[in-house]
Amino acid sequence: MNDERERRAQPSAALRRPPPSSPALELEHVSLALAGRTILKDASLAIGEGEFVGVLGPNGAGKTTLMRAVLGLVPVARGAIRIGGRNVERGNPLIGYMPQTRSALASRRVLGRDFVAMAADGHRWGLPLADAATRADVERVLDLVGGQALAARPLSELSGGERQRLLLAQCLLGKPRLLLLDEPLISLDPHRQRIVVELVRRVQRELGITVLFSAHELNPLLHAIDRVLYLGNGAAALGTVDEVITRPVLSRLYGAPIDVVRVSGRIFVMSGDVEVEKHDHGHDQEQEDGEGAANRMNGPAHGHGHSHEHEHGQGQGHTHDV
Repeated sequence: MNDERERRAQPSAALRRPPPSSPALELEHVSLALAGRTILKDASLAIGEGEFVGVLGPNGAGKTTLMRAVLGLVPVARGAIRIGGRNVERGNPLIGYMPQTRSALASRRVLGRDFVAMAADGHRWGLPLADAATRADVERVLDLVGGQALAARPLSELSGGERQRLLLAQCLLGKPRLLLLDEPLISLDPHRQRIVVELVRRVQRELGITVLFSAHELNPLLHAIDRVLYLGNGAAALGTVDEVITRPVLSRLYGAPIDVVRVSGRIFVMSGDVEVEKHDHGHDQEQEDGEGAANRMNGPAHGHGHSHEHEHGQGQGHTHDV
């Protein structure tokens, strides 16, 4: 009798189970097109809260276009993209974004602290007039990325890796829950690439945020990412490295026979005797058309209003192939 009363007092398994949370980023039958060319066709996938996902693929595969679509800057031809369960919209404060075009930063004399503050209130030219709350937020993000020593130095005196540290600080203003980092390793040597990846991973874990980190090469991300999103031929594959970086999956995404070679803890994606990822490195038409056009659009790309436009939960353990 007592056992029966205790059994009735216990909630059922269904009641004890916490309600499922919305994915940080969800694509539902999404198709994207740019300049009349299909970039992504009928892709469905979900990225969980707190995941670090590497975004890879050959030139023109749509890495930049996908990020622009998540920002609401590129219209979805079909389907829906949702952030935290809500449809995408321009200026979403939940998203921090680092664009790919950054070449003019090296010549700017603006101080590091002022540069970070420019992103807080949308200033593109001149120095921002930050209020106390903004100044406090700027100091917070500088502390997060270890950038206090760079705050009083002009951008023109900083190395590429040091400027990336301040760009990451900009992305963290306003406490976003999703970071979109578009090729932050471009033009960095292997040592500085490792520093940037480790910095992003540390910040991501400390804040429990979701990161999409696009790159031309897998190896710098290999020991940091939870899953990889590989784009190609209008399709997408999302899963662990071992699930996605395989001969069958990559051959389908490249539309040509691809070999995957593992040597001393590194992975090389080969087409014949050519390392595909190194061969593909550089600006492509998708980037030029997509990013250049977006940089000329009205207003900042997201809620943080970056001023440099012109210059972890575990994976599901399976691959989403579209």
